Amino acid sequence: MRIDVVTLFPSMVDAPLSESIVGRAREAGRLKLGFSNPRDFAEDRHKTVDDKPYGGGTGMVMMAEPIYKALKKVAKKGSHVIILTPKGERFDQRMALKLAAKKHLVFICGHYEGIDERVNSFADQELSVGDYVLTGGEPAAVVIIDAVARLLPGVLKKEDATVNETFTEGLLEAPHYTRPGVWRRMKVPEVLLGGNHKKIAEWRSSAARDLTGRKRPDLLESKRKS
Repeated sequence: MRIDVVTLFPSMVDAPLSESIVGRAREAGRLKLGFSNPRDFAEDRHKTVDDKPYGGGTGMVMMAEPIYKALKKVAKKGSHVIILTPKGERFDQRMALKLAAKKHLVFICGHYEGIDERVNSFADQELSVGDYVLTGGEPAAVVIIDAVARLLPGVLKKEDATVNETFTEGLLEAPHYTRPGVWRRMKVPEVLLGGNHKKIAEWRSSAARDLTGRKRPDLLESKRKS
């Protein structure tokens, strides 16, 4: 997969995605990550990319033309263009799976008070990572790219590593334990020590549903409706 990010601050995305699993995926060529900076397409000597909003109000708004030109540099036929905004559709694991099937993603990161609304006409989708406001779209881009990249073939060592993860089946993942078997007087559930894979699978399924019911009952309700 190739992912391009339209951003005023490429290092905010590049640096965290150069480490760990995603960093290794980039080194192996399974994920190609590029950047296009709207400031490179500013039309004045001051490299201005924002202006005061029509109608008044606080803050500045990113201008349409520099973003459009930065987008045109990297977008091509078949590219899936996403604007990152608190007003967008809520990103979740199901969306990550859909995006992982794409060949080329382009993320547009807003800043300041946001982006000129007319840029939306060149996007395929608007996404949000939650009901809160960030200083810009870059942290959201990192979150989504990380979630998508780990689903790409060959990125994780085991092919089935993502099958039973939290949210994949609409439930939280069952609890995990490791050595020692007793830690500070707390014991690992006996069923996990017995080696009976059928019973372990049954326990994990039951534990996942119980955990979801206690911590995220909204997920169970959504699962019932679907």
